[in-house]
Amino acid sequence: MTADSRTMSTRLADWARLKSPWVTVFNSGACNACDIEVIACLMPIFDVERFGILAKGSPRHADILIVTGPVTLKQSTRLRRIWEQMPEPKYVIAMGACGASGGVFHDLYHVMNGVESTIPVDVWVAGCPPRPDEIINAVVTCLNLMKEDLARGGKEWRQKKTGEAPASGPDSAGVPA
Repeated sequence: MTADSRTMSTRLADWARLKSPWVTVFNSGACNACDIEVIACLMPIFDVERFGILAKGSPRHADILIVTGPVTLKQSTRLRRIWEQMPEPKYVIAMGACGASGGVFHDLYHVMNGVESTIPVDVWVAGCPPRPDEIINAVVTCLNLMKEDLARGGKEWRQKKTGEAPASGPDSAGVPA
């Protein structure tokens, strides 16, 4: 789909998404250090709202989902449901060591090994916990991905580039039914 073939309302919505991304945070447990760092991003010293980044409580209005903590078996179905409620195009940021691999909770009987075992992740933020400037950088990276996806007609080009098969449903993502 070229830029000329899209409707004016679609182009306006895409422009608004790029200028003011709305994020929602899903805390799947653990020590809450990542959540404190996300809150620090909203405080006056970092003040992400000046860049147009708004924190929203509803996933139905969010463009970017930030997942903090290790995903447990119980939380994985909830995380999948929240991700499915988000409108397209949607992007996911996995924060910290817990988001990447389960962190210190890795290989426990009730912990999924990383966010990607439940939903697809677009940007990883390293650290335990990551600093607020790294979180802001992850949101900017999501915006750059959003721009590139719009130019290439969607996210599919990234799966082709990396050779991954796109997840088709809950069973393929490792979420218990």
